[in-house]
Amino acid sequence: MAQQSLSFRGVENADQVNRITTVLMMLDGVESAEVGRHGADVQGRVSREALIKAVLTLKLPIEVE
Repeated sequence: MAQQSLSFRGVENADQVNRITTVLMMLDGVESAEVGRHGADVQGRVSREALIKAVLTLKLPIEVE
């Protein structure tokens, strides 16, 4: 199983963390997602680009790397 890591800037509260966790877990191929205010570690067979795209669909005022 592959692991991908994302970095966040601007995540300010638990609601945003929960929304990011939900959108990542809904992606096909994601086995688990550990999300915090500064980033996420995702296990599964999914591309980094797909993870970033999913987070950006939330239209939160954050930066994702």
